Amino acid sequence: MTNILYDALIAPHKDNEAVFLETDDGASLSFAAFAKRAAQIAHVLKDAGVAPGDRVVVQAPKLTDTLALYIATVQTGALYLPLNTAYTQAELTYFVEDAQPKIVVCDADSEDDTTRIAQAIGAKVLTLSGDHGSLSLAANDKPDSFETASRGPDDLAALLYTSGTTGRSKGAMMSHRNLLSNAETLIDLWQITSADRLLHALPIFHTHGLFVALNTALLAGTRVRLMSGFNVDTIVDELPGSTLMMGVPTFYTRLLDDARFDKDLTRNMRLFISGSAPLLAETHQAFEARTGHRILERYGMTETNMITSNPYDGARVAGTVGYPLPGCEVKITNPETGETLPKGEIGMIEVRGENVFQGYWNMPEKTAEEVRENGFFLTGDLATEDEDGRITIVGRAKDLIISGGYNIYPKEIEDVLNDMAEVEESAVYGVPHADFGESVIAAIVPTNGAQIDVDALRGTVEAQLARFKHPRDYIVMDALPRNTMGKVQKNILRDSYGQ
Repeated sequence: MTNILYDALIAPHKDNEAVFLETDDGASLSFAAFAKRAAQIAHVLKDAGVAPGDRVVVQAPKLTDTLALYIATVQTGALYLPLNTAYTQAELTYFVEDAQPKIVVCDADSEDDTTRIAQAIGAKVLTLSGDHGSLSLAANDKPDSFETASRGPDDLAALLYTSGTTGRSKGAMMSHRNLLSNAETLIDLWQITSADRLLHALPIFHTHGLFVALNTALLAGTRVRLMSGFNVDTIVDELPGSTLMMGVPTFYTRLLDDARFDKDLTRNMRLFISGSAPLLAETHQAFEARTGHRILERYGMTETNMITSNPYDGARVAGTVGYPLPGCEVKITNPETGETLPKGEIGMIEVRGENVFQGYWNMPEKTAEEVRENGFFLTGDLATEDEDGRITIVGRAKDLIISGGYNIYPKEIEDVLNDMAEVEESAVYGVPHADFGESVIAAIVPTNGAQIDVDALRGTVEAQLARFKHPRDYIVMDALPRNTMGKVQKNILRDSYGQ
């Protein structure tokens, strides 16, 4: 039997005693030991009733066993569904009710609340918290080999939730082929090998930290220094012994703020990669001046994995996201007609290839809206393509805000604000931020005669939404700017109240 993703990522390493993971506590784990640990966890999943096609929801800390859980889920033939650890219980409830998982894995501190949510749909709860979580303890007594479930290229391996400016969050269905094809392309393009040591400070609940970083490392046999989170002191300590780093712009701006970060510290580094948010040209220039390295910027989405990349060999142009990946078709189209536009004109990015997802979970109508019959996915991002084929993103058609690498959708915040009695209407938008890429601003129009208590308003938002979605500032105004068709003009808000 074959399991496309597992056979590529793990099967070749079952006897590989080279170090795979190094953790904050000084421990290390070989590729072979990691494969065995995943097998032990796969037994726990099976004993809990997980079968091929089932969903496994994971809202857990960044641990070795969390990574092994991802592989174990693939090995059992189930769908891995990672969730941001900052999501509130209200947000978690929606994802659990929509995905209908067999089990939910969480931190021990949130076990009681998570159990109440899971019990409503008959799901079981396991915990991951260092070495004392129930999943880890159960795995310790299991065999270290597991009969891998057979899964083909089009079978689903993961379910990743993204959001839109309207409607509910959407579960992007990722197949074994989607994930594997992208990893194969990236290790070839970025020349990732077993000689590399990757600094991994990204979260592992979305595409960047999980699939771009981990899948490529496993496929190439790369050693990974796994960090619980980004810490400048730890990065400075680890840089001399590393060759590769993947990060968001915030990582690089914070490193530049540290005087220790220089050419000598980075002399062994081969490649710095940035994504998940736009990298300012000033950061590019300052980074190169300080270290001699030019950051490689790339572009992708939850539904597609990576789409474009600046070249490994060749000019890495600030402000652009490079060229379409091999095997990935990209075109710039008129958003209204779908007609391909001439080079240099602004239009929507459409993409087709083995990396493009299989559609939205339980949303065939939404899938039909965003994936054309010819297989091209409408990204919603606006861009230009130059005569050389290089892509430059100029905006986001759906007003997506990207802050610190996280996607933030204004309507979700606006819905919370507009439910308040003292708020007549609101408009949420992003403004440039040197550290996070963008920050969130909320414009508020009070109900007739109402007095807006901004602190109370802020408290209500904080109780309902994850921290990274909280507006930095609230602006109270008499009316929102609108065009003749009644549409709120967020461009005017950005220009006039950019903060």
